[in-house]
Amino acid sequence: MDIATLVGIVVGFVALIVAFLMEGGHLESLVGITAAMIVFGGTIGATMTSYALSDILAIPKLMVRAMMTPPDRRLELVEELVKLAETARRDGLLALENYPLEDPFLKRAVMLVVDGTDPELTQQILHADVEAMAARHQRAYSMFTTMGGFAPTMGIIGTVMGLVHVLSSLENPDHLGPAIAVAFLATLYGVASANLLWLPIGNKLKLRSKEEVEERQLIIEGILGIQAGENPRMLREKLIVLLPPAARAARAPKEGAVQIGARAMAPGGE
Repeated sequence: MDIATLVGIVVGFVALIVAFLMEGGHLESLVGITAAMIVFGGTIGATMTSYALSDILAIPKLMVRAMMTPPDRRLELVEELVKLAETARRDGLLALENYPLEDPFLKRAVMLVVDGTDPELTQQILHADVEAMAARHQRAYSMFTTMGGFAPTMGIIGTVMGLVHVLSSLENPDHLGPAIAVAFLATLYGVASANLLWLPIGNKLKLRSKEEVEERQLIIEGILGIQAGENPRMLREKLIVLLPPAARAARAPKEGAVQIGARAMAPGGE
């Protein structure tokens, strides 16, 4: 669970409500069923017009994905690629055919190498795969960006509709204030939902996509190095520089422990 996403949404809405109450407002004055229908119904309707039905049905799944934190496997992938390089260097590239792999993209990349595909063609195929994945992800997170654009507009439409109703009932001046307040609820719902829900979720999905693209680019670099017959040790060093600082820091203590152990085993402890 990505606590930051959930807490961020909650903190954003709670901050608005608490500030409103501190100014002397009443919570019930923020509730408007018709305003919510106009804003959320209009936003979903406009988005359905812009995208396919299958995209709309995927919205709940995408929201759940934004709430989850995928494990950072890049350090594990580096070690797995180094093991593949060691196997290929010792037994040849054909020995990788039966190597157990769980990652589908890595498995496909290894099979390209085993089949003797030209290195340039291997790179083109794998990069095309990554670009296709990034395009699918862009379609998903751009949908939330689109909703973030529609929501404030729907809020303005709701406010205008409310004001039209108010202006048609000027014979009751005592009801003008509350009626205008209700009309502006639509604008509040539209702007708040766009900036506290739709746009942040879209940005989080965009970040998830960027992380997955970086992970696959790491695999591509490793596979090309294996195909070129690079030294496993040098391959590890080349891939390590692609890791974020946190992953490098997690790797450093292990390397230090290995070096200390090696020195302790040397004659005289030197």
